[in-house]
Amino acid sequence: FLRCFPKKQWELNQDHYAVLGLPHLRYKATQRQIKAAHKAIVLKHHPDKRKAAGEQIKPLLQRAFDSVDPTFDNAVPSKSEGKENFFEVFSPVFERNARWSSKKLVPYLGTAESSFEEVDSFYSFWYNFDSWREFSYLDEEEKEKAECRDERRWIEKQNRASRAQRKKEEMNRIRTLVDSAYGCDPRIKKFKEEEKARKESEKKAKVEAKKKEQEEKERARQAELETARLAKQKEEEEARQAAQLAKKEKEVQKKAIKKERQKLRTTCKNWNYFADNEAESVKMMEEVEKLCDRLELTSLQSLNEILTSGSKEESKAAVEKQVQEVNALLQKEKEAEVQARQAARNAEHASGGGGGGKGWNEDDLQLLIKAVNLFPAGTNARWEVIANYMNLHSTSGLKRTAKDVINKAKNLQKLDPLQKDEINKKAFEKFKKEHTSVPPSIDNALPSERFDGNANPWTTEEQKLLEQALKTYPVSTPERWEKIAAAVPGRTKKDCMKRYKELVEMVKAKKAVQEQVAAKNKK
Repeated sequence: FLRCFPKKQWELNQDHYAVLGLPHLRYKATQRQIKAAHKAIVLKHHPDKRKAAGEQIKPLLQRAFDSVDPTFDNAVPSKSEGKENFFEVFSPVFERNARWSSKKLVPYLGTAESSFEEVDSFYSFWYNFDSWREFSYLDEEEKEKAECRDERRWIEKQNRASRAQRKKEEMNRIRTLVDSAYGCDPRIKKFKEEEKARKESEKKAKVEAKKKEQEEKERARQAELETARLAKQKEEEEARQAAQLAKKEKEVQKKAIKKERQKLRTTCKNWNYFADNEAESVKMMEEVEKLCDRLELTSLQSLNEILTSGSKEESKAAVEKQVQEVNALLQKEKEAEVQARQAARNAEHASGGGGGGKGWNEDDLQLLIKAVNLFPAGTNARWEVIANYMNLHSTSGLKRTAKDVINKAKNLQKLDPLQKDEINKKAFEKFKKEHTSVPPSIDNALPSERFDGNANPWTTEEQKLLEQALKTYPVSTPERWEKIAAAVPGRTKKDCMKRYKELVEMVKAKKAVQEQVAAKNKK
Protein backbone atom coordinates (compact mmCIF):
# COMPACT_ATOMS: atom_id res chain seq x y z
CA PHE A 1 0.00 0.00 0.00
CA LEU A 2 3.09 2.27 0.36
CA ARG A 3 3.31 2.77 -3.39
CA CYS A 4 -0.32 3.70 -3.82
CA PHE A 5 0.33 7.46 -3.87
CA PRO A 6 2.58 8.11 -6.86
CA LYS A 7 2.90 11.54 -8.49
CA LYS A 8 0.63 12.13 -11.41
CA GLN A 9 2.36 11.81 -14.73
CA TRP A 10 1.16 15.20 -15.90
CA GLU A 11 2.83 16.78 -12.90
CA LEU A 12 6.15 15.31 -13.93
CA ASN A 13 5.83 16.34 -17.56
CA GLN A 14 4.32 19.78 -17.03
CA ASP A 15 6.26 22.88 -18.12
CA HIS A 16 5.79 25.21 -15.17
CA TYR A 17 7.40 28.18 -16.94
CA ALA A 18 4.82 27.80 -19.69
CA VAL A 19 2.07 27.66 -17.06
CA LEU A 20 3.35 30.91 -15.55
CA GLY A 21 3.65 32.48 -18.99
CA LEU A 22 7.45 32.66 -18.82
CA PRO A 23 8.64 30.14 -21.45
CA HIS A 24 10.90 32.76 -23.03
CA LEU A 25 12.81 33.41 -19.76
CA ARG A 26 12.87 30.02 -18.12
CA TYR A 27 15.84 29.73 -15.64
CA LYS A 28 16.68 33.37 -16.19
CA ALA A 29 13.40 34.48 -14.66
CA THR A 30 13.78 36.41 -11.42
CA GLN A 31 11.80 35.93 -8.24
CA ARG A 32 9.95 39.15 -8.86
CA GLN A 33 8.89 38.08 -12.35
CA ILE A 34 7.76 34.70 -11.09
CA LYS A 35 5.79 36.25 -8.26
CA ALA A 36 4.11 38.68 -10.66
CA ALA A 37 3.21 35.92 -13.11
CA HIS A 38 2.02 33.75 -10.29
CA LYS A 39 -0.10 36.52 -8.90
CA ALA A 40 -1.73 37.05 -12.27
CA ILE A 41 -2.58 33.41 -12.58
CA VAL A 42 -3.86 33.32 -9.00
CA LEU A 43 -6.18 36.21 -9.74
CA LYS A 44 -7.31 34.44 -12.85
CA HIS A 45 -7.73 31.11 -11.16
CA HIS A 46 -8.80 31.92 -7.63
CA PRO A 47 -8.13 29.05 -5.27
CA ASP A 48 -11.47 29.21 -3.68
CA LYS A 49 -13.15 28.74 -7.02
CA ARG A 50 -10.91 25.89 -7.97
CA LYS A 51 -11.17 24.40 -4.56
CA ALA A 52 -14.97 24.60 -4.78
CA ALA A 53 -14.66 22.71 -8.02
CA GLY A 54 -12.75 20.01 -6.14
CA GLU A 55 -9.27 20.83 -7.61
CA GLN A 56 -6.23 20.49 -5.32
CA ILE A 57 -3.52 23.20 -5.90
CA LYS A 58 0.13 22.80 -4.84
CA PRO A 59 2.91 25.47 -5.54
CA LEU A 60 6.22 24.01 -6.76
CA LEU A 61 9.75 25.20 -5.89
CA GLN A 62 11.64 26.89 -8.74
CA ARG A 63 15.08 25.33 -7.96
CA ALA A 64 13.60 21.81 -7.96
CA PHE A 65 12.02 22.33 -11.36
CA ASP A 66 15.01 24.20 -12.82
CA SER A 67 17.25 21.25 -11.90
CA VAL A 68 15.22 18.93 -14.16
CA ASP A 69 14.26 21.45 -16.82
CA PRO A 70 13.28 19.23 -19.77
CA THR A 71 14.63 21.78 -22.26
CA PHE A 72 18.21 21.53 -20.89
CA ASP A 73 20.67 19.61 -23.08
CA ASN A 74 22.71 17.19 -20.93
CA ALA A 75 24.72 15.88 -23.88
CA VAL A 76 28.56 15.69 -23.56
CA PRO A 77 30.73 15.81 -26.70
CA SER A 78 33.18 12.97 -27.25
CA LYS A 79 36.93 13.40 -27.80
CA SER A 80 36.60 12.57 -31.46
CA GLU A 81 34.03 15.33 -31.92
CA GLY A 82 36.30 17.95 -30.33
CA LYS A 83 39.62 17.13 -32.01
CA GLU A 84 38.93 19.12 -35.15
CA ASN A 85 37.01 22.12 -33.78
CA PHE A 86 37.80 22.05 -30.08
CA PHE A 87 36.71 25.54 -29.09
CA GLU A 88 33.53 25.51 -31.29
CA VAL A 89 32.43 22.17 -29.83
CA PHE A 90 33.26 22.53 -26.13
CA SER A 91 32.86 26.25 -25.45
CA PRO A 92 28.99 26.31 -25.67
CA VAL A 93 28.75 23.11 -23.61
CA PHE A 94 30.73 24.63 -20.72
CA GLU A 95 28.71 27.85 -20.97
CA ARG A 96 25.49 25.82 -20.84
CA ASN A 97 26.55 23.82 -17.78
CA ALA A 98 27.85 26.89 -15.97
CA ARG A 99 24.23 27.54 -14.86
CA TRP A 100 24.64 24.75 -12.26
CA SER A 101 27.65 26.35 -10.53
CA SER A 102 27.21 27.41 -6.92
CA LYS A 103 29.92 30.03 -7.52
CA LYS A 104 28.91 33.09 -9.48
CA LEU A 105 32.23 33.72 -11.30
CA VAL A 106 32.67 30.86 -13.72
CA PRO A 107 35.83 30.92 -15.94
CA TYR A 108 35.36 30.56 -19.69
CA LEU A 109 37.09 27.98 -21.87
CA GLY A 110 39.12 30.75 -23.48
CA THR A 111 40.97 30.76 -26.78
CA ALA A 112 44.06 29.22 -28.34
CA GLU A 113 46.09 32.19 -27.09
CA SER A 114 45.10 31.75 -23.42
CA SER A 115 48.01 31.59 -20.98
CA PHE A 116 48.96 28.58 -18.94
CA GLU A 117 47.61 30.22 -15.78
CA GLU A 118 44.22 30.85 -17.41
CA VAL A 119 43.93 27.30 -18.72
CA ASP A 120 45.10 25.85 -15.41
CA SER A 121 42.54 27.98 -13.52
CA PHE A 122 39.77 26.84 -15.89
CA TYR A 123 40.39 23.10 -15.45
CA SER A 124 41.01 23.44 -11.71
CA PHE A 125 37.56 25.08 -11.40
CA TRP A 126 35.74 22.39 -13.39
CA TYR A 127 37.56 19.47 -11.81
CA ASN A 128 36.37 20.84 -8.45
CA PHE A 129 32.94 21.87 -9.77
CA ASP A 130 30.36 22.61 -7.07
CA SER A 131 26.85 22.06 -8.54
CA TRP A 132 23.61 23.23 -6.90
CA ARG A 133 21.55 20.95 -9.14
CA GLU A 134 19.30 18.58 -7.19
CA PHE A 135 16.63 16.05 -8.16
CA SER A 136 13.90 16.25 -5.52
CA TYR A 137 11.40 17.05 -8.25
CA LEU A 138 11.76 13.50 -9.57
CA ASP A 139 10.84 11.84 -6.27
CA GLU A 140 8.42 8.97 -6.92
CA GLU A 141 6.72 9.22 -3.51
CA GLU A 142 5.48 12.18 -1.46
CA LYS A 143 5.96 11.87 2.26
CA GLU A 144 2.98 14.13 2.94
CA LYS A 145 0.74 11.37 1.67
CA ALA A 146 2.14 8.88 4.16
CA GLU A 147 -0.35 7.61 6.74
CA CYS A 148 2.13 7.15 9.56
CA ARG A 149 5.56 8.16 10.73
CA ASP A 150 7.22 4.89 9.68
CA GLU A 151 5.84 5.18 6.20
CA ARG A 152 7.07 8.79 5.97
CA ARG A 153 10.57 7.72 7.04
CA TRP A 154 10.62 4.98 4.49
CA ILE A 155 9.58 7.40 1.75
CA GLU A 156 12.30 9.87 2.80
CA LYS A 157 14.92 7.12 2.73
CA GLN A 158 13.88 6.01 -0.75
CA ASN A 159 13.86 9.58 -2.00
CA ARG A 160 17.36 10.32 -0.58
CA ALA A 161 18.80 7.24 -2.23
CA SER A 162 17.22 8.17 -5.55
CA ARG A 163 18.47 11.77 -5.34
CA ALA A 164 22.03 10.66 -4.39
CA GLN A 165 22.16 8.28 -7.34
CA ARG A 166 21.03 11.00 -9.75
CA LYS A 167 23.53 13.47 -8.19
CA LYS A 168 26.32 10.95 -8.68
CA GLU A 169 25.33 10.46 -12.30
CA GLU A 170 25.29 14.24 -12.75
CA MET A 171 28.80 14.63 -11.33
CA ASN A 172 30.07 11.79 -13.52
CA ARG A 173 28.56 13.61 -16.50
CA ILE A 174 30.41 16.82 -15.55
CA ARG A 175 33.65 14.87 -14.97
CA THR A 176 33.30 13.16 -18.34
CA LEU A 177 32.81 16.54 -19.97
CA VAL A 178 35.99 17.96 -18.32
CA ASP A 179 38.04 14.84 -19.11
CA SER A 180 36.96 14.89 -22.75
CA ALA A 181 37.85 18.57 -23.06
CA TYR A 182 41.20 18.13 -21.31
CA GLY A 183 42.07 15.14 -23.50
CA CYS A 184 41.68 16.97 -26.81
CA ASP A 185 42.59 20.52 -25.74
CA PRO A 186 45.41 21.64 -28.10
CA ARG A 187 46.69 24.06 -25.47
CA ILE A 188 47.36 21.21 -23.03
CA LYS A 189 49.42 19.44 -25.65
CA LYS A 190 51.34 22.65 -26.33
CA PHE A 191 51.98 23.23 -22.61
CA LYS A 192 53.19 19.65 -22.15
CA GLU A 193 55.59 20.03 -25.05
CA GLU A 194 56.84 23.31 -23.62
CA GLU A 195 57.28 21.70 -20.19
CA LYS A 196 59.16 18.80 -21.75
CA ALA A 197 61.37 21.24 -23.62
CA ARG A 198 61.96 23.22 -20.41
CA LYS A 199 62.97 20.09 -18.49
CA GLU A 200 65.28 19.02 -21.29
CA SER A 201 66.74 22.52 -21.32
CA GLU A 202 67.29 22.39 -17.54
CA LYS A 203 68.86 18.95 -17.86
CA LYS A 204 71.12 20.21 -20.62
CA ALA A 205 71.98 23.27 -18.54
CA LYS A 206 72.93 21.04 -15.60
CA VAL A 207 75.12 18.91 -17.86
CA GLU A 208 76.75 22.05 -19.26
CA ALA A 209 77.22 23.45 -15.74
CA LYS A 210 78.83 20.21 -14.59
CA LYS A 211 81.04 20.16 -17.66
CA LYS A 212 81.99 23.78 -17.06
CA GLU A 213 82.78 23.01 -13.42
CA GLN A 214 85.02 20.12 -14.46
CA GLU A 215 86.72 22.37 -17.00
CA GLU A 216 87.26 25.00 -14.30
CA LYS A 217 88.77 22.37 -12.01
CA GLU A 218 91.01 21.17 -14.83
CA ARG A 219 92.10 24.73 -15.57
CA ALA A 220 92.79 25.28 -11.88
CA ARG A 221 94.83 22.06 -11.76
CA GLN A 222 96.77 23.09 -14.85
CA ALA A 223 97.33 26.52 -13.30
CA GLU A 224 98.68 24.88 -10.14
CA LEU A 225 100.97 22.67 -12.21
CA GLU A 226 102.14 25.69 -14.17
CA THR A 227 102.74 27.61 -10.95
CA ALA A 228 104.70 24.69 -9.53
CA ARG A 229 106.69 24.43 -12.76
CA LEU A 230 107.49 28.13 -12.72
CA ALA A 231 108.44 27.96 -9.05
CA LYS A 232 110.74 25.03 -9.74
CA GLN A 233 112.18 26.82 -12.75
CA LYS A 234 112.75 29.92 -10.62
CA GLU A 235 114.40 27.82 -7.91
CA GLU A 236 116.66 26.16 -10.46
CA GLU A 237 117.51 29.54 -11.94
CA GLU A 238 118.36 30.93 -8.51
CA ALA A 239 120.52 27.88 -7.80
CA ARG A 240 122.24 28.34 -11.14
CA GLN A 241 122.85 32.01 -10.45
CA ALA A 242 124.14 31.16 -6.97
CA ALA A 243 126.51 28.63 -8.51
CA GLN A 244 127.66 31.19 -11.06
CA LEU A 245 128.09 33.73 -8.29
CA ALA A 246 130.12 31.28 -6.25
CA LYS A 247 132.21 30.47 -9.29
CA LYS A 248 132.86 34.13 -9.94
CA GLU A 249 133.78 34.64 -6.30
CA LYS A 250 136.21 31.76 -6.50
CA GLU A 251 137.75 33.11 -9.66
CA VAL A 252 138.10 36.58 -8.18
CA GLN A 253 139.65 35.24 -4.99
CA LYS A 254 141.85 32.87 -6.94
CA LYS A 255 143.15 35.68 -9.13
CA ALA A 256 143.69 37.90 -6.11
CA ILE A 257 145.72 35.36 -4.15
CA LYS A 258 147.64 34.36 -7.27
CA LYS A 259 148.53 38.00 -7.81
CA GLU A 260 149.69 38.44 -4.20
CA ARG A 261 151.77 35.27 -4.35
CA GLN A 262 153.43 36.35 -7.55
CA LYS A 263 154.06 39.77 -6.05
CA LEU A 264 155.69 38.19 -3.00
CA ARG A 265 157.90 35.98 -5.15
CA THR A 266 158.94 38.89 -7.37
CA THR A 267 159.75 41.16 -4.44
CA CYS A 268 161.81 38.49 -2.66
CA LYS A 269 163.57 37.65 -5.89
CA ASN A 270 164.46 41.29 -6.40
CA TRP A 271 165.99 41.34 -2.91
CA ASN A 272 167.88 38.12 -3.79
CA TYR A 273 165.79 36.35 -1.13
CA PHE A 274 167.63 38.39 1.55
CA ALA A 275 170.62 36.01 1.27
CA ASP A 276 174.36 36.53 0.87
CA ASN A 277 175.08 33.21 -0.79
CA GLU A 278 173.37 30.68 -2.99
CA ALA A 279 172.64 28.16 -0.24
CA GLU A 280 170.83 30.73 1.89
CA SER A 281 169.04 31.98 -1.21
CA VAL A 282 167.74 28.48 -2.05
CA LYS A 283 166.61 27.93 1.53
CA MET A 284 164.81 31.27 1.66
CA MET A 285 163.21 30.49 -1.70
CA GLU A 286 161.74 27.34 -0.17
CA GLU A 287 160.50 29.33 2.79
CA VAL A 288 158.87 31.90 0.48
CA GLU A 289 157.10 29.10 -1.41
CA LYS A 290 155.92 27.78 1.93
CA LEU A 291 154.53 31.22 2.75
CA CYS A 292 152.76 31.36 -0.62
CA ASP A 293 151.18 28.00 0.10
CA ARG A 294 150.16 28.60 3.71
CA LEU A 295 149.37 32.30 4.14
CA GLU A 296 145.91 33.68 3.75
CA LEU A 297 145.04 36.45 1.30
CA THR A 298 144.94 39.16 3.98
CA SER A 299 148.30 38.02 5.39
CA LEU A 300 149.86 38.02 1.93
CA GLN A 301 148.50 41.53 1.27
CA SER A 302 149.85 42.83 4.57
CA LEU A 303 153.26 41.26 3.97
CA ASN A 304 153.43 42.68 0.42
CA GLU A 305 152.59 46.15 1.73
CA ILE A 306 155.53 45.95 4.17
CA LEU A 307 157.87 44.67 1.46
CA THR A 308 156.80 47.45 -0.90
CA SER A 309 157.19 50.35 1.52
CA GLY A 310 159.95 49.10 3.84
CA SER A 311 163.69 48.77 3.56
CA LYS A 312 165.54 45.55 2.91
CA GLU A 313 166.14 44.94 6.60
CA GLU A 314 162.52 45.62 7.48
CA SER A 315 161.35 43.40 4.65
CA LYS A 316 163.68 40.60 5.70
CA ALA A 317 162.48 40.82 9.31
CA ALA A 318 158.83 40.70 8.20
CA VAL A 319 159.46 37.67 5.99
CA GLU A 320 161.42 35.84 8.67
CA LYS A 321 158.67 36.52 11.21
CA GLN A 322 156.06 35.00 8.90
CA VAL A 323 158.33 32.02 8.22
CA GLN A 324 158.71 31.38 11.95
CA GLU A 325 154.93 31.49 12.48
CA VAL A 326 154.26 29.13 9.58
CA ASN A 327 156.96 26.69 10.71
CA ALA A 328 155.55 26.73 14.24
CA LEU A 329 152.09 25.92 12.85
CA LEU A 330 153.52 23.11 10.71
CA GLN A 331 155.25 21.66 13.77
CA LYS A 332 151.97 21.65 15.67
CA GLU A 333 150.23 19.97 12.75
CA LYS A 334 152.93 17.31 12.64
CA GLU A 335 152.51 16.63 16.34
CA ALA A 336 148.76 16.53 15.93
CA GLU A 337 149.13 14.08 13.07
CA VAL A 338 151.19 11.76 15.26
CA GLN A 339 148.56 11.96 17.99
CA ALA A 340 145.80 11.39 15.45
CA ARG A 341 147.50 8.23 14.20
CA GLN A 342 147.81 7.02 17.75
CA ALA A 343 144.15 7.86 18.39
CA ALA A 344 143.14 6.02 15.23
CA ARG A 345 145.03 2.93 16.35
CA ASN A 346 143.40 3.16 19.76
CA ALA A 347 139.98 3.59 18.21
CA GLU A 348 140.54 0.63 15.88
CA HIS A 349 141.61 -1.47 18.84
CA ALA A 350 138.58 -0.36 20.88
CA SER A 351 136.19 -1.26 18.09
CA GLY A 352 136.99 -4.95 18.55
CA GLY A 353 138.04 -5.56 14.96
CA GLY A 354 134.49 -5.37 13.66
CA GLY A 355 133.35 -3.86 10.39
CA GLY A 356 133.25 -0.39 12.00
CA GLY A 357 136.99 -0.46 12.91
CA LYS A 358 138.43 -2.32 9.97
CA GLY A 359 140.84 -0.37 7.78
CA TRP A 360 140.20 3.08 9.28
CA ASN A 361 143.34 5.00 8.44
CA GLU A 362 144.01 8.63 9.23
CA ASP A 363 142.61 9.89 5.92
CA ASP A 364 139.37 7.97 6.41
CA LEU A 365 138.96 9.32 9.95
CA GLN A 366 139.42 12.86 8.73
CA LEU A 367 136.99 12.19 5.87
CA LEU A 368 134.43 10.84 8.36
CA ILE A 369 134.72 13.97 10.53
CA LYS A 370 134.27 16.14 7.47
CA ALA A 371 131.21 14.14 6.31
CA VAL A 372 129.58 14.28 9.75
CA ASN A 373 129.84 18.07 9.75
CA LEU A 374 128.75 18.42 6.12
CA PHE A 375 125.60 16.35 6.74
CA PRO A 376 124.26 17.36 10.19
CA ALA A 377 121.41 15.75 12.11
CA GLY A 378 118.12 16.06 10.23
CA THR A 379 119.57 15.12 6.84
CA ASN A 380 117.38 12.57 5.06
CA ALA A 381 118.96 9.07 5.37
CA ARG A 382 121.92 10.80 7.02
CA TRP A 383 124.18 7.81 7.73
CA GLU A 384 123.56 6.23 4.33
CA VAL A 385 124.51 9.57 2.73
CA ILE A 386 127.69 9.79 4.88
CA ALA A 387 128.66 6.20 3.99
CA ASN A 388 128.19 6.86 0.26
CA TYR A 389 130.14 10.11 0.56
CA MET A 390 133.08 8.22 2.11
CA ASN A 391 132.90 5.46 -0.48
CA LEU A 392 133.00 8.15 -3.16
CA HIS A 393 135.99 10.10 -1.76
CA SER A 394 137.99 7.51 0.18
CA THR A 395 141.27 6.28 -1.32
CA SER A 396 141.44 3.16 0.85
CA GLY A 397 139.25 1.15 -1.52
CA LEU A 398 137.09 -0.18 1.36
CA LYS A 399 133.30 0.05 1.15
CA ARG A 400 131.63 1.45 4.26
CA THR A 401 128.07 0.77 5.33
CA ALA A 402 125.81 3.01 7.41
CA LYS A 403 126.42 0.71 10.37
CA ASP A 404 130.21 1.03 9.97
CA VAL A 405 130.18 4.84 10.03
CA ILE A 406 127.75 4.93 12.98
CA ASN A 407 130.00 2.66 15.05
CA LYS A 408 133.13 4.60 14.16
CA ALA A 409 131.45 7.94 14.93
CA LYS A 410 130.45 6.62 18.37
CA ASN A 411 134.02 5.46 19.02
CA LEU A 412 135.40 8.88 18.08
CA GLN A 413 133.03 10.54 20.54
CA LYS A 414 134.58 8.46 23.33
CA LEU A 415 138.14 9.70 22.60
CA ASP A 416 140.07 12.02 24.85
CA PRO A 417 139.06 15.67 24.17
CA LEU A 418 142.65 16.61 23.34
CA GLN A 419 142.94 13.78 20.84
CA LYS A 420 139.58 14.67 19.35
CA ASP A 421 140.63 18.30 18.91
CA GLU A 422 143.86 17.29 17.19
CA ILE A 423 141.95 15.04 14.77
CA ASN A 424 139.58 17.92 14.03
CA LYS A 425 142.51 20.24 13.34
CA LYS A 426 144.09 17.72 11.00
CA ALA A 427 140.84 17.20 9.18
CA PHE A 428 140.49 20.94 8.82
CA GLU A 429 143.96 21.39 7.38
CA LYS A 430 143.36 18.55 4.93
CA PHE A 431 140.10 20.18 3.93
CA LYS A 432 141.92 23.51 3.26
CA LYS A 433 144.52 21.82 1.10
CA GLU A 434 141.88 20.00 -0.95
CA HIS A 435 140.07 23.29 -1.59
CA THR A 436 142.99 25.57 -2.46
CA SER A 437 140.82 27.18 -5.18
CA VAL A 438 138.88 28.87 -2.37
CA PRO A 439 141.08 31.55 -0.69
CA PRO A 440 141.70 31.05 3.01
CA SER A 441 140.34 34.52 3.68
CA ILE A 442 136.81 33.26 3.14
CA ASP A 443 137.18 30.71 5.91
CA ASN A 444 139.24 32.26 8.72
CA ALA A 445 137.63 30.28 11.51
CA LEU A 446 139.70 27.98 13.63
CA PRO A 447 139.33 24.23 13.12
CA SER A 448 137.56 23.84 16.45
CA GLU A 449 135.00 26.44 15.37
CA ARG A 450 134.24 24.61 12.14
CA PHE A 451 134.01 21.04 13.36
CA ASP A 452 132.91 21.62 16.95
CA GLY A 453 129.21 21.81 17.75
CA ASN A 454 129.73 24.71 20.20
CA ALA A 455 130.16 27.40 17.46
CA ASN A 456 127.52 30.15 17.33
CA PRO A 457 124.87 28.71 14.94
CA TRP A 458 123.06 30.74 12.32
CA THR A 459 119.35 31.28 12.96
CA THR A 460 116.70 30.99 10.26
CA GLU A 461 116.17 34.75 10.28
CA GLU A 462 119.92 35.43 9.90
CA GLN A 463 120.07 32.93 7.05
CA LYS A 464 117.21 34.70 5.22
CA LEU A 465 118.88 38.09 5.70
CA LEU A 466 122.17 36.74 4.34
CA GLU A 467 120.49 35.26 1.25
CA GLN A 468 118.67 38.52 0.57
CA ALA A 469 121.87 40.54 0.99
CA LEU A 470 123.72 38.27 -1.47
CA LYS A 471 121.02 39.01 -4.08
CA THR A 472 120.96 42.74 -3.29
CA TYR A 473 124.75 43.22 -3.54
CA PRO A 474 126.22 41.31 -6.53
CA VAL A 475 129.93 40.61 -7.05
CA SER A 476 130.53 43.90 -8.82
CA THR A 477 129.40 45.92 -5.77
CA PRO A 478 132.26 47.91 -4.14
CA GLU A 479 132.95 46.83 -0.54
CA ARG A 480 130.41 44.10 -1.04
CA TRP A 481 131.03 42.02 2.07
CA GLU A 482 130.98 45.07 4.35
CA LYS A 483 127.49 45.92 3.02
CA ILE A 484 126.34 42.31 3.34
CA ALA A 485 127.56 42.18 6.97
CA ALA A 486 125.72 45.45 7.70
CA ALA A 487 122.50 43.85 6.43
CA VAL A 488 122.83 40.92 8.91
CA PRO A 489 122.73 42.28 12.50
CA GLY A 490 125.10 40.53 14.90
CA ARG A 491 127.33 39.08 12.15
CA THR A 492 130.71 40.30 10.98
CA LYS A 493 132.17 40.32 7.50
CA LYS A 494 134.20 37.23 8.40
CA ASP A 495 131.06 35.41 9.63
CA CYS A 496 129.16 36.16 6.42
CA MET A 497 132.03 35.05 4.16
CA LYS A 498 132.51 31.90 6.16
CA ARG A 499 128.78 31.06 6.10
CA TYR A 500 128.59 31.64 2.37
CA LYS A 501 131.43 29.23 1.69
CA GLU A 502 129.94 26.59 3.99
CA LEU A 503 126.60 26.77 2.19
CA VAL A 504 128.20 26.41 -1.23
CA GLU A 505 130.32 23.45 -0.14
CA MET A 506 127.41 21.75 1.61
CA VAL A 507 125.09 22.07 -1.40
CA LYS A 508 127.72 20.67 -3.75
CA ALA A 509 128.63 17.81 -1.43
CA LYS A 510 125.03 16.81 -0.81
CA LYS A 511 124.17 16.97 -4.47
CA ALA A 512 127.14 14.80 -5.45
CA VAL A 513 126.39 12.17 -2.80
CA GLN A 514 122.66 12.08 -3.54
CA GLU A 515 123.37 11.61 -7.24
CA GLN A 516 125.68 8.75 -6.33
CA VAL A 517 122.99 7.18 -4.13
CA ALA A 518 120.36 7.58 -6.87
CA ALA A 519 122.64 5.97 -9.44
CA LYS A 520 123.34 3.10 -7.07
CA ASN A 521 119.63 2.54 -6.39
CA LYS A 522 118.89 2.41 -10.13
CA LYS A 523 121.49 -0.33 -10.54
